[in-house]
Amino acid sequence: MAELPCQENLLLDYLRRLESQKEGRKAVRIMLSGLRPFNRRKQHIRAAVSSFEPLVEDLRGQLFSLKSLDLMFIFKTSALPQVETVVQKIRFLFSDDPLLENEAGSDKKFVVWFDVAEQFEEILHTVQDLVEAKTRQVSEATEHRMDTRAMLKARQEKGEPLTPAVLARVEQALISADLSNLVRRQFICAFDQKMRPEPFFSELFISISDLRETVVPGVSLTANRWLFQHFTETLDRRMLAMLSKTDRITISGDISFNLNVNTLLSNEFLTFDDNITASRRGSMIVELQQVDIFADLGAFIFAREFMQDKGYRICLDGLNHQTLEIVDRERLGVDLMKIIWSPELVDRGSEMHNKIRHLIHKAGENRVVLCRVDNREAIDFGRSVGITLYQGRHVENLIAEDNRRKDLFKIKRRIERSSEGKKKRKKPLE
Repeated sequence: MAELPCQENLLLDYLRRLESQKEGRKAVRIMLSGLRPFNRRKQHIRAAVSSFEPLVEDLRGQLFSLKSLDLMFIFKTSALPQVETVVQKIRFLFSDDPLLENEAGSDKKFVVWFDVAEQFEEILHTVQDLVEAKTRQVSEATEHRMDTRAMLKARQEKGEPLTPAVLARVEQALISADLSNLVRRQFICAFDQKMRPEPFFSELFISISDLRETVVPGVSLTANRWLFQHFTETLDRRMLAMLSKTDRITISGDISFNLNVNTLLSNEFLTFDDNITASRRGSMIVELQQVDIFADLGAFIFAREFMQDKGYRICLDGLNHQTLEIVDRERLGVDLMKIIWSPELVDRGSEMHNKIRHLIHKAGENRVVLCRVDNREAIDFGRSVGITLYQGRHVENLIAEDNRRKDLFKIKRRIERSSEGKKKRKKPLE
């Protein structure tokens, strides 16, 4: 996005001209400045700005791109439904950012709405402050350098960030590395009334933390979101290669595994698909991240139709209570959805619980998985809103306990049968 250095002045001038005809108008400020740096790149800002272009072209409102990267859109009240749709789209675009994840039911950290007629003075003073802030650019630049140093220090504590050079070295190492010992398995289970787990399917994934320690210790593979995205496509190819060779990893029952949309459209996936039987396709569930899907919806739809025609199932991963409201499972054409567990779901009260219960019912029975389940509270909450499938460390612990219980029962039965056999052998001697 080409920066317009006078946007604040233009906005101030626009407001002054609007004062005599401010009735029937509203405004919305999108606080992009509060997002994490990886979500404030030019392509992200451009995507947010372009979302308003149809309304600007239809003369329904005027958009101002501020130096802080915030967007201010002033529009006619009649366009409110369309503006709300655009704002919701932008919220979804940045739904993985901590700014939105940590909101306590309020938009005010990311979105601020104004009634121009009633709040004209407030808007005017806000814009005047923005204009005056330009005179403090020197001090702000100093503060920015301090913030950058603080961020660098925090990143160094977590590990050196992934760079293109390091990424190239890692990808080269992965070509010959045996990753089968880094493959982990987590079961997705339902539970009976006695809390005994009943496996539905299992997810196979490569442990990123173990991979880091094995291949590039001291480097944070997830520090750069876009390089990590490219890195996961390399992992996709290795996972497909391992799934093609059942002697490398043990496979039983229905399984799921994460792939990128780009991988589904690659020659490597076509080769993988050619080498497996139709029955195996029916036992495989491909998990796609919501950010990946909505980055290129057209590519996803093409890949989805190809996959489902072949017999694969698709799971949309990475949802939270906010994005769950936006996604319609049937309309999107996916078979399953995964919601990330957070204690915040319980804390939001009965109104939120009822809303989630309705959304779960709409998605369909056995269509929603509550993942990252670390305690019993998550399962109790899930049951209260109609969720039947669970995944996470607590689930794995319950499976281990159930297996121990079964093993003890088998040992007990063997002892009993042995005792009964001894008694029968003694009878002829009496």
